[in-house]
Amino acid sequence: MANTTPDRDRIAMLSGALDRAYGPAAVSAPVEIVRAPGWVNLIGDHLDYNEGFMLPVAIEMDTWIAFRRRRDGRVRVVSRHSPEAGSFQIDGVEPARDGGAGRWSDYVAGMAWSLRKAAIPIYGFDGVVDTTIPLGSGLSASAALELASALALLDGSRVMAPPSLAALAQRAEREFVGLDCGIVDQLASAAGREGKAMLLDCRSLDTRQVALPFGVRVVICDTGEKPERRASAHNARRAECARAVALLAERMPGLCSLRDLDAGSLRRYRAILPENVAARAEHVVSENGRVLAAATALEAGDLDELSRIFAQSHASSRDLYAISSPALDTMVEIARSIPGVVAARMTGLGFGGCTVNLVLADAVPALKVAVGREYDRRTGLRGRVYPVAIVDGAGPIATD
Repeated sequence: MANTTPDRDRIAMLSGALDRAYGPAAVSAPVEIVRAPGWVNLIGDHLDYNEGFMLPVAIEMDTWIAFRRRRDGRVRVVSRHSPEAGSFQIDGVEPARDGGAGRWSDYVAGMAWSLRKAAIPIYGFDGVVDTTIPLGSGLSASAALELASALALLDGSRVMAPPSLAALAQRAEREFVGLDCGIVDQLASAAGREGKAMLLDCRSLDTRQVALPFGVRVVICDTGEKPERRASAHNARRAECARAVALLAERMPGLCSLRDLDAGSLRRYRAILPENVAARAEHVVSENGRVLAAATALEAGDLDELSRIFAQSHASSRDLYAISSPALDTMVEIARSIPGVVAARMTGLGFGGCTVNLVLADAVPALKVAVGREYDRRTGLRGRVYPVAIVDGAGPIATD
């Protein structure tokens, strides 16, 4: 885990907030700070539960926790972005039988529960949480909070492999918070590398780092559209993919996931699938190929190929997987009209949220102007443009 270069102003701000929340520190309890990044997927959304490939990057929007360790096993946390505070005893924290109250501090408590269940020694703390990840944007504020919480709970000298830490964070979100998520959110936050995308095999969790071409920036465009249908649609897509596997396995014994389906077999047996289920399967098969092709194009610096791949991915997400929206389509259309925007597509679970764009550095200002001028007028929403650096995964912040 990276020991990130300090941001002196933010460190001072959080240290002051810690003092105001809990009182001045004793000499034996120094201030420590940990951080975990959000992430955005370049291509391959919804392929995690189909055991396919994804291409995420960890981004500089992140979550920090400034804290002082306690000796009594108690955790107290406050947030700069919520009036609610959290407090629990590590030894007594358990999932709520009714699914919980939906508090932000449930993610901290869930991480303590998950680590304790794994028999990993953890320690209490008084903490202040700060985040620069826009809430509700689909950039994984929850995973960043889980990873930062894990680092605060662990002994500072203990280093865990990113896949192991990500798996424990995923368990916290699934079994404690009650959200059925894949592991990519947590793994991207834990294992990101500066300046590189991560080609992730969602079946084996093997990863390969892929460098971005020189002079190309990742730019996130937030549509401002809140994805109210996201949870139900996500569950529906998972069910449709599972149905495709079940029906196809009757003709293709041994088929376990759409990862193992090829285009020729889909054409051969397509007639046995309901049309909507066939469309979902076609998207998954073609998108898996596009993820691998995108990784190759990034390494080769083939910008024309990246443009083509992203355009095909967005069209397939819209027409076959049916997870886009008019706001996302408009944002992509505007971005593609700007010279120097290499590639643009929707990202995340869909039905609102963000687009991801590969943009030549000198074209970023023009994209910002176009979104501010055209997008807001055409949609009635307020779009935001975030050029982001690609950063290392979760780790401590040097405070001296």
